[in-house]
Amino acid sequence: MSENMENQVPQTEESAQELSEVLQVRRNKLSALRENDMDPYTVTKYDVSIHSDEIINHFEEHENQTVSMAGRIMGRRDMGKASFFDMADSTGRIQVYMKVNLVGEETYEQFKKWDIGDIVGIEGEVFRTRHGEISIRCQKAMLLSKSLLPLPEKFHGLKDTDLRYRQRYVDLIVNPEVKDTFVKRSQIIKEIRAYLDEKGFLEVETPVLHTVAGGAAARPFITHHNTLDLDMYLRIALELHLKRLIVGGFDKVYEIGRVFRNEGMDTKHNPEFTELELYQAYTDYEGIMNLTEDLIRHVAQKVLGTTLVNYCGTEIDLGKPFERISMVDCVKKHTGVDFDRINTLEEARAAAKEHHVQYEERHLKGDILNLFFDEFCEEHLIQPTFMTEHPVEISPLSKRKKDKPGYTERFELFIGGREYANAFSELNDPIDQRERFEHQMELKAAGDEEATDMDTDFLTALEYGLPPTGGLGIGVDRLVMLLTNSASIRDVLLFPTMKPLDK
Repeated sequence: MSENMENQVPQTEESAQELSEVLQVRRNKLSALRENDMDPYTVTKYDVSIHSDEIINHFEEHENQTVSMAGRIMGRRDMGKASFFDMADSTGRIQVYMKVNLVGEETYEQFKKWDIGDIVGIEGEVFRTRHGEISIRCQKAMLLSKSLLPLPEKFHGLKDTDLRYRQRYVDLIVNPEVKDTFVKRSQIIKEIRAYLDEKGFLEVETPVLHTVAGGAAARPFITHHNTLDLDMYLRIALELHLKRLIVGGFDKVYEIGRVFRNEGMDTKHNPEFTELELYQAYTDYEGIMNLTEDLIRHVAQKVLGTTLVNYCGTEIDLGKPFERISMVDCVKKHTGVDFDRINTLEEARAAAKEHHVQYEERHLKGDILNLFFDEFCEEHLIQPTFMTEHPVEISPLSKRKKDKPGYTERFELFIGGREYANAFSELNDPIDQRERFEHQMELKAAGDEEATDMDTDFLTALEYGLPPTGGLGIGVDRLVMLLTNSASIRDVLLFPTMKPLDK
């Protein structure tokens, strides 16, 4: 049986027996090493002078040099007194040439007992084979860690998707493109920070444990603080603490951090995810809109070298000016229903019934407008589009429009039919804010688990005075999905939330 046999639940009694034999062989090899005082787990360090990508990208500089490397055996070809094996380190793979008269008989005999998956250290000379492959001519080698489980031959395909997420460490070993996704994720976050830092924003940290669940419409996770004998919430947003900092005198702040929402899981949602929120004093939602467009375009250019992105077969152009359209105009465009001409709740409900839009008794005119948008518009917003002027009923923290008091100075960014950002001119009227909190409390009492709580300390902060402020929230995971052409949020989370196997 192949040493690379697939590491998953055996399908037959025969395959289970084969796997058991392979596992026993590896443990026997470990026992033999320990008996000969060569336990690889006792090795504490190995000096690495170079990585594979440096050698491959700058071969002329390193040809004939003696280098020291470490990595995992990923494949081998034994040819008697000479062998080749592929070694993977953190940056890529390189071929290693082993020959008995170069490393000595004792080392070569040890090498023949090493397995695919073992971690080794080698020292040797950089050269190019007759077939043109950049390689290391090994002169010294030692086993640094023993792999007791065989690596899978294949880790692709629908049948392995769940296992890939559960055992991300194996996924990263055998699928280099997965590692590339997470390298890009790190670069994306780095460029977000660099952009905001250059614009004069200050990165801050705010509490993860909240005594009031607020800042977004979402169901929170609840925990308990034993010393205080107090229920607390994992934060569902970063907003309310960051705005307190604007009250305190900071003009530009941002935070990139985990938020938690006790909701469903699908290709777009994970119970914990990474969010960017920023707040800037003395600007409005249009200023934030310009910043958002420039930020996303900048990050794409820096990380990908282009503003043309292929996402799941669709070309997205981040270089062109993003479209801007109000929610009322978008609904009118796709349904013919003009909510500017709907004056009463009864008329809104009649329009909903006519278009088979399901609503609840608690829904007001603005809620029904939003239901129309969700039902008929969102899927059509493929190229970057700012959806503006949301109704007050669904925007409890947004400033009203002076000329249209039923709507707010708010936008959401949609790309590929998905929401990527939410922003608004922040509501800084403490009296209006209290009334909206009270409305949210009424919704909560009526059974809306996503309604926000009354945050009296935040109201106190507003009463001290919040300057005119624009705020923004961006789902970092979704942005990473877009820029890495990943179809599921689980593909851009190193360790996505998974249902336990025993459940």
